[in-house]
Amino acid sequence: MNNIEFLILRNAGLNFMLLSKKTKNPNIYDKICLMITVIDGHNLIPKIPGLSLHQVDDENQLIDMLREFSRLSRRKLEVYFDGAPLGFSGARMDGMVRVVFVSEKTTADEEIINRIQRTGKRVKEYIVVSSDHHVQNQIRSLGAKTITSDQFVKELFKSLNGRSSTGEDIKRDRQLSEDEVHEWLYLFNSEPPKKYSDTD
Repeated sequence: MNNIEFLILRNAGLNFMLLSKKTKNPNIYDKICLMITVIDGHNLIPKIPGLSLHQVDDENQLIDMLREFSRLSRRKLEVYFDGAPLGFSGARMDGMVRVVFVSEKTTADEEIINRIQRTGKRVKEYIVVSSDHHVQNQIRSLGAKTITSDQFVKELFKSLNGRSSTGEDIKRDRQLSEDEVHEWLYLFNSEPPKKYSDTD
């Protein structure tokens, strides 16, 4: 039996990592990033080379990248996308990434702030990715950490492709089918929210 045993249990969207007490290195646990990273998806997309809020499948492309980043870095991620039409909001798991589509009645900003407020004593285990100053100030006042979308992009590509800083080298697992393209057009066939732009 190896000194370090990792058992990942996926149950109702929760991921648990158990570390064997037999490890001889007391700092090994620190090397596995246990912090949960909460991401404002539409704030991050314009910062990634090759992605745009005007693309039909920009959310899917980002989810693909985050899923691979999560696998490589062993980090738990949550990504929030606002603007979901009535009846299409909700959360789902994609690997170790929790994907949340936020109803048009609210915003990703508000949902992220509410998410951090609900963490209670575990607030220091969370880090929020957003370049929105209001979100950053609110999150810091609650006791969680923040990094900008630009900072996260550097970390993302360092993990995904250490020799490149562009998104063009990240290959999609597959192309969207025609039916999927129509579905995404139906769900997100509107202009990006005014608070976001590709030129921020």
